[in-house]
Amino acid sequence: MESKINKQMCLSSYIKVPLPSGELEELIEKAQDWAIMHGLGIRTNTNFSKDSMQYAPFTLLPSTFPRLEFQDACEIQTILNILIHKVAHDYEFLKETLASTICVDEFTRKLFDIYETVYREGFNQKLSLGLFRSDFMLNSYCYDGNNFKVANVNDSDEVKKEKSFCCWKQVEINTIASGMGWLGTVATKFHKFVLHELGMKNLIEYLPENNAIEGLCDGMLEAWRMYNDPRAIILFVVEEFSTNICDQRGHEFQIKRRNPDVKVVRRTLKQLTSETKLGSKKELILNDSAVVAVVYYRYGYSPEHYTEQEWKVRLLIERSLAIKSPSIQYHLAGTKKVQQALAKSGVVEKFLEDEKNVERVRKIFTGLYSLDFDEEGNRAFEMAVNNPERFVLKPQREGGGNNIYGSDIKKFLITIKNSQERNAWILMDRIYPPSQLNYAITAKDSATNNILKELTPEAGIFGVIIGDDKNNIFVNKQVGHLFRTKKADSNEGGFIAGAAACDSPFLID
Repeated sequence: MESKINKQMCLSSYIKVPLPSGELEELIEKAQDWAIMHGLGIRTNTNFSKDSMQYAPFTLLPSTFPRLEFQDACEIQTILNILIHKVAHDYEFLKETLASTICVDEFTRKLFDIYETVYREGFNQKLSLGLFRSDFMLNSYCYDGNNFKVANVNDSDEVKKEKSFCCWKQVEINTIASGMGWLGTVATKFHKFVLHELGMKNLIEYLPENNAIEGLCDGMLEAWRMYNDPRAIILFVVEEFSTNICDQRGHEFQIKRRNPDVKVVRRTLKQLTSETKLGSKKELILNDSAVVAVVYYRYGYSPEHYTEQEWKVRLLIERSLAIKSPSIQYHLAGTKKVQQALAKSGVVEKFLEDEKNVERVRKIFTGLYSLDFDEEGNRAFEMAVNNPERFVLKPQREGGGNNIYGSDIKKFLITIKNSQERNAWILMDRIYPPSQLNYAITAKDSATNNILKELTPEAGIFGVIIGDDKNNIFVNKQVGHLFRTKKADSNEGGFIAGAAACDSPFLID
């Protein structure tokens, strides 16, 4: 089902589009140069040259978004931080929830093996640093068992209740490599610049402040301080060639701006196999000299990131005194299988005591279903085969480009109907966000940059938490946001996967 334009959500109520052609072309050229000069950029992956840079895909104008829904998402992030922290420190829950998955998904099994090893040995570092991002979308439709119903932003409360309508739904929560804090912050500055150029300075107040990069880096610096060794370093675990280099370096350079005395070092997992060891007190030592206080993973979230030697170094890091973002238990708590388990009736209540917080969290969940070989899983399997357009099929993977949609769901499920591989997937109700007209500016498809397109935004809210295995919480904050926008007819929305553009929310009442 195609997303429909909701007139209440159109930016044209504030900015007349299409923009005049001459003004538009001049603005696009200026915006492209601004992006490159201010770090809204990516490396090209055509020749994998570190000397080649281009502007990141961006929307020329910000995207409208309901103010109350955005504020609610920001407020609930600290509750989600606590929820993930408690889930991560419940060994029996993780073991039971992931039991069927680790039997058939080697990657999740290897992660769990590391977790089980350090759990039985005893964690040398009791603290975990969470740099989370909760992604969500507005939902314009609901399904009553027979038909889709369209829900409008301006519906009365009674009508919304009748349609079982919730304005926004959580897509997922990311606990590892939750990037784009830098790009999210720069995108806000970019759209302020654009509004200035359009002579619409008065509209800047509709753009919420966004200090994501400051908040995320302050979280790393607070963990560094809690490690209590002024000579210790912060280690970024990265890929050999990083397309998203502005975002990664943006974090590194922000740390240096906040505290010039803190040294940040970048290493690949391959490099770490020969450059790291444990000290006599279980310190993580790099190159026989530097003690690592904080490990920040921007890599290591996918099977192809590891060889057997690199799995060994991941275990070595988990055994160390370094504070990890994420720790292995935080990594597992962010898997799709755990997300699906939390959506079951009565599960969130095991981790959150406040009934109001439980209710708020439960309202943001869309339908999530197991495909295990039991009554519930068989029922979900039949639902998906009979109505595949209603769902998204998700594996235990991060990074975009992994999900299955529409008629492909039916085809794929039939091939694994009697296979244990079913246990490695979850089923999620598809979210149908309203679309709006905007310009998507990309170097890849520059010929269409001046054409208005129907686009749909996805929001990400960043959270920072530092806590220990006794559920003592020392830091718990919501620190900023990220908007990524894709074509309305596109299934995938991953930025690095090339499907989305940087955006900013333009909040309306």
